[in-house]
Amino acid sequence: MLLAIVLPGAALAACSPDQQQVGKGFVVVQNSEPQSPLYTTDTNETGGGDILRMLYSGLVRYDTDGSIILDHAESIEPNNDSTTFHIKLKPGWKFHDGEAVTAQSYIDAWNYAAFGPNLQKQQSYFANIKGFDEVSGEKATSSEMSGLEKISDLEFTVNLTDPDSSFPLSLGYTAFMPLPKAAFGDKDAFGEHPIGNGPYKMADGKAWLHNNQLTLVRNDDFAGEHKARNNGLVYRFYSDMDTAYADLQAGRLDTLPRTVPPTAMASFETDFPDSSANVPTASSQYFAIPQYLPGFSGEEGRLRRQAISMAFDRDLITDKIFFRTRTPAREFTSLTLGDLDPNIPGQDVLKYNPDKARELWAKANEIAPFSGKFEIAYNADGGHQQWAEAVTNMIAETLDIKAHGKAYPTFKQLRDEITNKAATSGYRTGWAADFPSVANYLVPQFTSNGSSNDSGYASEEFDRLVREASAARNSDEAKPKFVKAQEVLMKDLPVIPLWYPNASVAWNPKLRNAVVQWDGVLDYPMIEKD
Repeated sequence: MLLAIVLPGAALAACSPDQQQVGKGFVVVQNSEPQSPLYTTDTNETGGGDILRMLYSGLVRYDTDGSIILDHAESIEPNNDSTTFHIKLKPGWKFHDGEAVTAQSYIDAWNYAAFGPNLQKQQSYFANIKGFDEVSGEKATSSEMSGLEKISDLEFTVNLTDPDSSFPLSLGYTAFMPLPKAAFGDKDAFGEHPIGNGPYKMADGKAWLHNNQLTLVRNDDFAGEHKARNNGLVYRFYSDMDTAYADLQAGRLDTLPRTVPPTAMASFETDFPDSSANVPTASSQYFAIPQYLPGFSGEEGRLRRQAISMAFDRDLITDKIFFRTRTPAREFTSLTLGDLDPNIPGQDVLKYNPDKARELWAKANEIAPFSGKFEIAYNADGGHQQWAEAVTNMIAETLDIKAHGKAYPTFKQLRDEITNKAATSGYRTGWAADFPSVANYLVPQFTSNGSSNDSGYASEEFDRLVREASAARNSDEAKPKFVKAQEVLMKDLPVIPLWYPNASVAWNPKLRNAVVQWDGVLDYPMIEKD
């Protein structure tokens, strides 16, 4: 899901939202104005997505560590190769307007998302369901995917085109939530005041005051186990993170999810000694070195990438530059994923070892001497200059070569070169999870036909292992295959892992039971507030 970014500008007021009266026991949360009406199938940014996660509950939810917990689903049973999933629902669940949540509620929502003429941003999440090709194009020949079959009000099956053992893990993402009949009527009205089935519901009246705040109240009729312990949530929309942090310090705000502003990174743990956290979240940062660059193909390139990976000190950089708000990488995904085994053979290649780096570089030079300079391209509008220069300075010192950062004015300019395979240097890149699964990192980025495989990496062994993991019956059976797949990546280093951006979160010390989840957001329903 795309992160909401607030850019400074004359049109943005650097002040607090109008301070509306907050009821007793309501938790006040910093957020950004949602980009579009609140539709689960059409919201792919965090401003709206965070709100929808509280309004809806789906087949599964995620525990604090990202592991899967059955929510509305009583059971999700795969067949032998994970191409068909038989789903049974718990009875008694209702939408906020009293309509029963049934198998048809899921089928209708997923078909609506996949149907091409509806132009829903979340459409691609349904691409592996049979019949997607017939419904997804501009000239769709059907409006219903053949892979969704209703058995009864509380049972349905999902038939996939390709095996995917991680499919159940994806089902807690907002795109897979059920929708009531009202969602397909007056869509403008529904998007303004959505009707969900989750632990919170929209407040009566004008709950969404645009560019100011949005109020949710506890749903006392919620049938799930994850019931709200507070009276509601007030999302306040800030255009300036420093202002939000000042409001947090003054007690006008209860939490900043995911991260404090850069100006507070060095001090937030001191400012909030008993109500802050600095823990890994579901994202990773890397830099890639295109294999078409001179000196970086074949065995020579493999040796050079390993040498470069060992030539800089991740621990030192995350300490001195990021004030410990980053965690040095141990592998290619994220430590917060529920189906991850982080003990990957060969991960010593991610540790600072200047002697080994020089040894590997010398071996590469025996194949063909290196000439020229090594660069890491970065977008200057994203705050990457400090670390890029620190990394390249250490590489230059360790390997006795010329190395430095290479600034591009904007993210778009850098990405245009990368996607056009026109990059002339190494470049920064990264990944944020849509749902807590190793497959969500490995498949799109590193398989031969991956949708986000910018480096052009291709390994038959890696592709085979990922296919075998995807065909496993469950995540426990898939884990050892994913470990072996990551072992291949450790040798080849299609990208060089840097660190996991932490959730650098602070909250009002008066809150009780405040716990940071796998994605860097507090578990809002569990929070208690007087």
